[in-house]
Order: sequence, then C-alpha cells, then structure tokens
Amino acid sequence: MDPKLPQSPQAPSPAAPEKTSAPVVQAEATGWRSLWAGPWGNLRVLAVALVVALTMRLFIAEPRYIPSNSMDPTLYIGDRLVVDKISYHWQSPHRGDIVVFAPPPQLTRLGYEPGQAFIKRVIGEPGQTVQVAQGQVLVDGQPLQEPYILEPPAYALGPVTVPEGQVFVMGDNRNDSNDSHVWGGLPQGNIIGRARLRFWPLDRLGILH
Repeated sequence: MDPKLPQSPQAPSPAAPEKTSAPVVQAEATGWRSLWAGPWGNLRVLAVALVVALTMRLFIAEPRYIPSNSMDPTLYIGDRLVVDKISYHWQSPHRGDIVVFAPPPQLTRLGYEPGQAFIKRVIGEPGQTVQVAQGQVLVDGQPLQEPYILEPPAYALGPVTVPEGQVFVMGDNRNDSNDSHVWGGLPQGNIIGRARLRFWPLDRLGILH
C-alpha cells in the first residue's frame, strides 16, 4: 500500500467582501423613482397638488370675484381677489378692512342663499357708535375721512351701537349698497375672510386698502 502523501496546507478561501448599505439605499431610491415615474406617476403628482390646493382654499386663502358695483370705486364688477381666511383666527376685524362674508340671518330670512358671499368695508367695531348725518359717517361722534367712497351717503342713520361679536359694514358705493345701514350688524362668525389682493385685471393688480 502506498504510503499516504502528506496533505499540503489548504490556501485560505478569499474573504467575502463586506456588505455595505449602498445597494439598499440605491434600491430604495430606485423604488421611489419608479413609484413617481411609473405609468401612474402623473396622476399621483396631480393628486398631491389637488390636496394642497384644496387645503389652501379651505383654510388659508381662496380666489373670489366681484359680482356687483356696491364697492365702486375700490372694486369693480369682475375684479378677482385673494381672500385671506386665516388671519381672523388670531385677530379681530378692524375699521377699514374689506371683508367677504356669508349673509347674516337678516338676509337669509329674505331669501338670500347661505352660500352667497358679500363684500363690504368694516366701519364700526363692537361697542362703537355709528351715525350717518348730512352726508358724513361718524364713529363715536367723530367724522371719518373716507377718500375711498364713490360719493357721500344721501341718507341718515342712527346713531346705533354695534353689539358685541358684530361689526358694522358698508359698501364704498354708499348709495347703492345693501349693507349694515339697511339690515344691521354683521356677526363676526359670518366673516369668511379679508380681501387682501386684487390679481385681476393685471393693470389694477395690487394690495387692497
């Protein structure tokens, strides 16, 4: 019997390369890209944009247009506005603000739809007294300087005190405006927001005052 040959020492197996996280990261990145770049990618992007737009419209700002001439010469029929819906959550309306609001109970009882929207300027705040006399609006007995109106009011009113939780609103077109001088105070809870910006027509683009 042949003597056994001494076994030669086996060469150590080459060490396996260490695994890194790069392939995982790359796979994840590829997965996200395929998700958004796939056949439904455009619809997903559109859905996200729609959710963002609806959230902004419901809670932050929304576009509105002017349907009547009650705010001439500040706003004309067909003007497009951006209405700020968030600032009145932490501050109250002040005199001079242009506000968009749902019709108060006095108007819904006359047949106005709750979904209709009006736009007027705040003149009196809670606790203040508003009066119209000799073509002049007075608040707490002091005449207002109103360069924004179309013409002086041709009627008399009051004096009336604005109840708590309400404001007194008037159109800048004083003699052709269905406002607080007709139906009384506006509950602040009916205010949708403050008109901040006119974005159309472009030649009248600007901040509203």
